[in-house]
Amino acid sequence: MNVSIDPRGFYRISFRYRPSIVDAVKKIDGRRFDGRTKEWTVPVSQREQLDRLISYVQRFETVMFENDAPKTVEDVVYDLPELKPLSQPHNLKINPYPYQLEGIQRGLELKRFMNTDEPGLGKSMQSIATINLADAFPCLVICPASLKINWEREWNKFTDKKAMILSDSAKDSWPFYWQTGLHQVFIVNYESLKKYFVLRIKKKERWTLRDVEFRNTINLFKSVIIDESHRCKSSATQQSKFTKGIASGKEWIIQLTGTPVVNKPKDLVPQLSILGRMEDFGGYKHFVQRYCSGPNEASNLKELNYKLWTNCMFRREKAKVLKDLPDKIRQTMVCDITNRKEYMDAEKDLISYLIKYKDATDEKIQRALRGEVMVRINILRQVSARGKIKEVVEFVQDFREQGQKIVLFCSLHEVVDGLKAAFPSAVSVTGRENQEQKQAAIDSFQNNPKTDIIICSIKAAGVGLTLTAASNVAFVEFPWTYADCVQCEDRTHRIGQKDSVTCYYFLGKKTIDEKVYQIIQMKKAIANAVTGSTDEIPENIVDLIAKLFNQKETVDNGF
Repeated sequence: MNVSIDPRGFYRISFRYRPSIVDAVKKIDGRRFDGRTKEWTVPVSQREQLDRLISYVQRFETVMFENDAPKTVEDVVYDLPELKPLSQPHNLKINPYPYQLEGIQRGLELKRFMNTDEPGLGKSMQSIATINLADAFPCLVICPASLKINWEREWNKFTDKKAMILSDSAKDSWPFYWQTGLHQVFIVNYESLKKYFVLRIKKKERWTLRDVEFRNTINLFKSVIIDESHRCKSSATQQSKFTKGIASGKEWIIQLTGTPVVNKPKDLVPQLSILGRMEDFGGYKHFVQRYCSGPNEASNLKELNYKLWTNCMFRREKAKVLKDLPDKIRQTMVCDITNRKEYMDAEKDLISYLIKYKDATDEKIQRALRGEVMVRINILRQVSARGKIKEVVEFVQDFREQGQKIVLFCSLHEVVDGLKAAFPSAVSVTGRENQEQKQAAIDSFQNNPKTDIIICSIKAAGVGLTLTAASNVAFVEFPWTYADCVQCEDRTHRIGQKDSVTCYYFLGKKTIDEKVYQIIQMKKAIANAVTGSTDEIPENIVDLIAKLFNQKETVDNGF
């Protein structure tokens, strides 16, 4: 028997005539016989019935797949489609890479889809080209506040279309700019969706999307681009509800995210719902049962990856499409903290709550304690961060002496202030600067040789920005998930970077930093699982911290 997969969504089966095999094939729902090729076809949706047929045939003959190369059934079932070259002129002001042209072509085919290319591969440019070729205007771009200026620049850089950032002065008049031909693209951040597009919400509490009355102006948009769409991974948030309501019924919906799954496959549900793609996966109930089962709430991940690729998603990795972009090098820098006593006091407080949490038998009490534990974990991390400033300053001074630029990531205002005090000429992108100040800092760092240090807040600068003037990134503090760490790293490791990028993670010696870094390594698993490599999924953060503390205590009866 020979089995191959047809790109149109079915399997082709051929075999030497045996009445028993013919009878078995006829039991498969939706099977057809192709008289021209003398092959049977079976819908992809009937994978389980096909597996049973193959198991039956293997009792008395070999089953071969594709080019007579023996493979597992799973290999054939989940053979991902190849992307095709763009079949028309790209109409951009620049020449895209070949893989970007393939992404544009795939976007034109899918219309409502996720581009989940790794950060730095030009997702925004591909989406701009797709909408431009489709002539799907006016277009609404929904993005984080820190990226609005960047989106405005990119539309003007790549096309002849004019983009406009929505502001209070144009709250009611922006449709005029479209109707008069002045602007074709309108840009808004997630937090402002209510201000510009919601007329009223009929209920004050526990409202759903059905309770939202939108302004009629949302019907003007022919397309919506949703940048960093993983921000809509929870259907309970306002921004997810508003985004879904605005995108509903649109012919063109593009979601951009390098990390579509932050924790679990269920993160995809709101994003697929916004795309209007849940029915392609059998609806919500079937999706959850099929792909969110088991103790780790993840199952059949290779099948999920295949269905995403065939219905509404594509993803490319840097290593496969940008041969000239070197791999990143990660290095941990263990340093002594300068506030050890303060740290030890905070650690004892955390341990006492961990003991209470571990011993609690009542679920309500344990849930309340979990919140208290998270507060104390974050306090402990903040104490450690303050204690690392001295060594970080010394480290950065070495870079200055060597004439190299560096990007510093942190979260606490105290840490930012400490670094600015040590390096007065450094620029910064944090929550305390407005958009113009942030963009000026980025432009100075990118273009001014004398601006050699940029201090970035993880939340304000962790996505979207390009900081390729540096090939060195240092984390004074770092986020909880591997995906967020990669997002920060990729501010430098993206198109335009020609040097090897080195990422330094500062860990306070004998502090919670070392434990959190272990957790980050564990959290690599979930994103990889959806793209086809492993089923391992991390546990609850509090439980992981408690387990790591307990392991340490059994070794030396103390942290």
